[in-house]
Amino acid sequence: MKTSTICAIATARGGAIGIIRVSGTEAVTICDSIFHGRRSLCDARGYSLHYGTIQYEAETIDDVLVSVFRAPHSYTGEDCVEISAHGSSFILQKICSALIDAGCEPARPGEYTQRAFLNGKLDLSQAEAVADLIASQTASQHRIALQQMRGGISSKLAELREQLLKLTSLLELELDFSEEDVEFVSRKQLTMIAQEVHDEITRLTHSFSTGNAIKNGVPVAIIGAPNVGKSTLLNALLKEDRAIVSDIQGTTRDLIEDTVNIGGVLFRFIDTAGIRHTDDTIEKLGIERSRLAAEKAQIILLITEEGVAFPDIKAKDEQKVIKILNKCDLSSVVSSGNMICISAKKGGGLPQLEKAIVDAVPLQNDDEILITNIRHKQALDIALDDINRVISALEQNIPGDLIAEDLRLCLSHLAEITGGEITTDEVLGNIFKNFCIGK
Repeated sequence: MKTSTICAIATARGGAIGIIRVSGTEAVTICDSIFHGRRSLCDARGYSLHYGTIQYEAETIDDVLVSVFRAPHSYTGEDCVEISAHGSSFILQKICSALIDAGCEPARPGEYTQRAFLNGKLDLSQAEAVADLIASQTASQHRIALQQMRGGISSKLAELREQLLKLTSLLELELDFSEEDVEFVSRKQLTMIAQEVHDEITRLTHSFSTGNAIKNGVPVAIIGAPNVGKSTLLNALLKEDRAIVSDIQGTTRDLIEDTVNIGGVLFRFIDTAGIRHTDDTIEKLGIERSRLAAEKAQIILLITEEGVAFPDIKAKDEQKVIKILNKCDLSSVVSSGNMICISAKKGGGLPQLEKAIVDAVPLQNDDEILITNIRHKQALDIALDDINRVISALEQNIPGDLIAEDLRLCLSHLAEITGGEITTDEVLGNIFKNFCIGK
């Protein structure tokens, strides 16, 4: 199928330099028709840079540098040209007009990455990571997106795929030689392979809570009685007056939240209504929302002041609770092992608290794969159900042809993440490669 040659401005407005990307079979020819330099771009090698001018409607638009990339060694896998010009919106739009008049079509949103996927330069999970990398705001978000774009998830799924192919191939051999009483591997060994796959898929699904939190902001609920300084603490952490501070109890009746980058991690702080007994219907609703926020938070900042008890909050095992004693500038209490003393109003103890908040986020090893995409999580959940059925069937000694169907489903659901598929020829190829009989 022949695709059109496309062009688009690839850089944001306002910079000193702007780049226009052109991709397609006619990319070099079209660019050469408006480019005037020492040599023709049609004679240029890949990975080469050329200085010249862009001419359009008998006038010079700008002095430019043109980078030439030859298929398949480009981002899209097609011939690709990048024109670096001055960042004026007028200049960039004028160059795009010249390219369109010469035969280009305007690129649709995401079309370059779509072509990279279709041409096998990226799989689907890597293509999705490109958007995450562009949107990253913190070091942790950048690290995860870059790892995924470089094939972190793809490599892990390829390992699982190889194990499932091995399992499928062994079952196919079991069926082929069932009447000859030949056993290539025991059901116990097959179950061990399936269990390894199960354990790794389980680990990936469990990583979603951390990965999603890092991508969208680790939820942190600020919980405490009225007037102990919850809103003041939120403002201090955000370094802006986001919440109304008042001596009147019950001022905060709805959840107030905002995000901030601390130590390279994005946190989503949630200020809640003070927890106390009240007959006010609206305040009761706010308190109920406070308890729900505490249930959903990954980190709970349990704050109080001297002489006021901590609210009764039952944290889950996976939640981290940090106890805070506020208004320490008015008392002689100091931080201890299980409590941090601060003055939210004056900033005392805030660096220690911020460090404790960052330390409460689970550490990620450089080679650890975290799932951040809900689509990936859903596919993994279904694949986990598939492999559970496989294990159960193996333990119950169910015939291999029935087990093979669940194996194929598991392979198919994992393949949805990267956009690949499993074929019969691949299963057969694996059989002959790894289990060749008599040559």
